[in-house]
Amino acid sequence: MLRPLLLVSGMIFIGAASLTWETQAAMQETPAKNPVQSTPEGQARAKKQYGFECEMCHGATGDGQTDIAKDMKLALTNLADPKTLEGKTDGEIFDLIKKGKGQMTGEGDRMKTDEIWNLVTYVRALAKK
Repeated sequence: MLRPLLLVSGMIFIGAASLTWETQAAMQETPAKNPVQSTPEGQARAKKQYGFECEMCHGATGDGQTDIAKDMKLALTNLADPKTLEGKTDGEIFDLIKKGKGQMTGEGDRMKTDEIWNLVTYVRALAKK
């Protein structure tokens, strides 16, 4: 009698655990639109982070024409050109910054989620200047 009860309890636990894992995976999907409200303070921090993390390759204006990019023979997209990011969602830019691409290392766990979202807004603004 005890054995069937343990078996049913185990099945319920496994089902609940898998539901929790599926729910967590769904919650971790990157939204297409930036969920972080842009503020002057957030953009000031994003500008500073861009200067520390991105500017050496992408350039102050985002044009990608830096000595490091040339030395490494990198063909970087021109972030200052509005057409460059035109077809990309905020979520795609977020994922690119977080995970990296090619020789670009991602920010991963080095930046908080809201900091990356602020950087998305900052990068989009480079094309508007």
